[in-house]
Amino acid sequence: MAQINPYIHFNGNAEEAFTFYKSVFGGEFAMISRFKDLSVPERPVSENEADKIMHIALPIGKNSMLMGSDTPEFMGRHNEHENRSKISVSAESKEEADQLFNGLSSGGIVEMPIADSPWGSYFGMFRDKYGIEWMVDFDPQFNAQF
Repeated sequence: MAQINPYIHFNGNAEEAFTFYKSVFGGEFAMISRFKDLSVPERPVSENEADKIMHIALPIGKNSMLMGSDTPEFMGRHNEHENRSKISVSAESKEEADQLFNGLSSGGIVEMPIADSPWGSYFGMFRDKYGIEWMVDFDPQFNAQF
């Protein structure tokens, strides 16, 4: 079965954001590479970007990975308030959904507080303090199937 692992980009604060995500989800980073790790004489990395994140990966649950990087300055900046796709997290319980929602939304903007939804799940949406959009869901009917 195919697997989907979100990959998100940042304007120079990927390490800060992923340290925050790690504080909410737990676990350890599977990989951290910095731009300086790939510097070669033909393509030197500026001192300003040497310690920025080229790739970072945080395992989430048994089969998922949240990955990301800083975007090099020569590629421009991301508009942190643009309309993007949301990362959807399916919790295994209401308690876990609350913990994830409250942790990840801390310092962000809640678009829909987490609560019982008309479609039967426990659901909420927000933009975190790094501009990344999330949906947190606990669906007891879905979880009962597995």
